[in-house]
Amino acid sequence: MAEIRAVQPDDLDELYRICLATGAGGDDASALYQDPKLLGHVYAAPYAVFSPQSAFVVEDAGGVSGYIVGAPDTHEFEARLEAEWWPALRRLYHDPVGKERAAWSRDQLIAYKIHHPDHTVDEMVEPYPSHLHINLLPHLRGTGIGRRLMERWLVTVREMGSRGAHLAVGGANRRAIRFYRACGFHELKRPSKSAQAAVWFGIDLRAGVGSGCARGTSG
Repeated sequence: MAEIRAVQPDDLDELYRICLATGAGGDDASALYQDPKLLGHVYAAPYAVFSPQSAFVVEDAGGVSGYIVGAPDTHEFEARLEAEWWPALRRLYHDPVGKERAAWSRDQLIAYKIHHPDHTVDEMVEPYPSHLHINLLPHLRGTGIGRRLMERWLVTVREMGSRGAHLAVGGANRRAIRFYRACGFHELKRPSKSAQAAVWFGIDLRAGVGSGCARGTSG
């Protein structure tokens, strides 16, 4: 039976593994990257290191098979990464700027994010200060564990004082979009008409966390 628990330092390698195994719109991205840790450096590991109080894993008979990570205060988290996380990684990975972007590899695209990390705009952070990433291995999808994991995280950040949370998902990832909508998130903006462009979602936590994600979604 799958159980949710707080992240532990020993889980870090598992977060890297799952991040890569779900990094292509929920599908395995291991064939797309030469460095298996690159995605995790950006989207998983720093949360377990710097915001473990808002990071949870799902553990079943096969070990850690999913996680939800995030930060209650996005601007504070971004500032901490700039001071304590990115500098060491910038010494390991070259900035691809100077080379034609169209020729960049997948690794170089992520290396660019290490040297030029995203900074969430105030218009997003003011009403929705928290943000998150959730990833489950395929055998956990549709079991309801994603719904429980999301509820656990939303309750946690609300108790930490957050008034709202946001996330971004690829526009082509219809399964994930249905899941987020079922969990109470609503679409905030779609900056591009491209099917691959990110779609931003937010949820207002000031009235509490609802009864949970609807069943029948990817969670």
